[in-house]
Amino acid sequence: MWYNMQDGRRVQVIERDLSEPDRIVGELLQPGGYLKLIELGLEDCVEEIDAQQVFGYALFKDGKHTQLSYPLEKFHSDVSGRSFHNGRFIQRMREKSASLPKYITSSLDINQLFMFYVHHILFSKFWLFRNSGRYSMTVSTAQCSVMVTNLPHWFTSVHLEQGTVTSLLEEKGIIRGVQYKTKDGRELTAFASLTIVCDGCFSNLRRSLCNPKVDIPSSFVGLVLENCHLPYSNHGHVILADPSPILFYPISSTETRCLVDVPGQKVPSIANGEMANYLKTIVAPQVPPEIYDSFVAAVDKGNIRTMPNRSMPAAPHPTPGALLMGDAFNMRHPLTGGGMTVALSDIVVLRDLLRPLHDLNDAPMLCKYLESFYTLRKPVASTINTLAGALYKVFCASPDQARKEMRQACFDYLSLGGVFSAGPISLLSGLNPRPLSLVLHFFAVAIYGLGRLLLPFPSPKRIWIGARLISGASGIIFPIIKAEGVRQMFFPATVPAYYRAPPTVK
Repeated sequence: MWYNMQDGRRVQVIERDLSEPDRIVGELLQPGGYLKLIELGLEDCVEEIDAQQVFGYALFKDGKHTQLSYPLEKFHSDVSGRSFHNGRFIQRMREKSASLPKYITSSLDINQLFMFYVHHILFSKFWLFRNSGRYSMTVSTAQCSVMVTNLPHWFTSVHLEQGTVTSLLEEKGIIRGVQYKTKDGRELTAFASLTIVCDGCFSNLRRSLCNPKVDIPSSFVGLVLENCHLPYSNHGHVILADPSPILFYPISSTETRCLVDVPGQKVPSIANGEMANYLKTIVAPQVPPEIYDSFVAAVDKGNIRTMPNRSMPAAPHPTPGALLMGDAFNMRHPLTGGGMTVALSDIVVLRDLLRPLHDLNDAPMLCKYLESFYTLRKPVASTINTLAGALYKVFCASPDQARKEMRQACFDYLSLGGVFSAGPISLLSGLNPRPLSLVLHFFAVAIYGLGRLLLPFPSPKRIWIGARLISGASGIIFPIIKAEGVRQMFFPATVPAYYRAPPTVK
């Protein structure tokens, strides 16, 4: 139907800050996320930024270690995870956005336009899509994702502006646009038929679009280690330390990111030296010997950053004229590095839903149609969200004997290799987004731990610990599944919105 389209779309992007960001997260893209980049034609955005290929993880516990490789045998040799400086990746997105031609001809894939969408969903920005011509509005992902083969020259206007959105403009229950303040302090309004809100984990606008229940289980303390040689090259490293995990992964050819998880909402003070002392006395003795000197040197250098780790299940209030995405919509613990993979997967789902649409002016009808988005995104999002929450709780140290047994059982289960490691790592990587497979592996770990307790000869104490192990495992995963939505997670085909057809233009 797009073959007869004569009019272009106008896209307005309002972004808080156009300078290169400096963050300690958003640096690891799982293979599943890289495949989504390829699907969107944006894989070159991880080139020329000294990004490092990641082929799996190494897991360390009590002096023992095991290697967990991504199951990449069936994919092209270029498919792997990628780790990089977050700011460099964002700048590559911006450069590619700036390279878009004003006129799109039949020989060009207008999927390239979707890079704007990817960039701002991933990195907490604001989106307005507007349509010029006989349609009063905006983004049809068709305009962002279809291969155009027979269209005439198509004028496309994309305007990127630095500003801070202060409020949504609502009229009779429909979002009509936003009010924002420009860099020079002017108060302006922008109107659009579709407003995509993705203003990040600190969103002050999501309350009108969802029911936010934000949990902050811990904080990350970030360091950059220079010229550090990790025990396993091109792998992420997870140390099951006390009280909680420590992560290491390369972000350039000479730099390694270290993220130390500190449970709770309070962290030692950086200003008075408490943090440096904590890192040297509590954390440093638990890192592998090959990393120790580089770790201490990074602490002494003093460039220590902290960031609260947030999780928030998706609980949208479908609102005509607006859509909430990114960390403003759904967050999970960053332990597994799944945030960008979920965001990219969401973008692909939304792109495919918008593809057949000419006109976005009927906001109530469009809102009802896009309810299917919340169901179609569930296989990938719920698998990664549930795994992140469950793994974090299992990997944290605990004085409880049953929790200790579960933690050890998880390490030993993954160390078995074969399907016992390939299955869980394919879930974590986004290559196998199957919630049922996740639940089966999780309880396989629990049963494996129970078997270790009961063999060769069970005792009343061991039976009691085993019973608490199973109970504790259930207490970890079932609340997460409940928050994700049992029906949408395991039986999406039974949800009426799953089959919702595109609205027809009268």
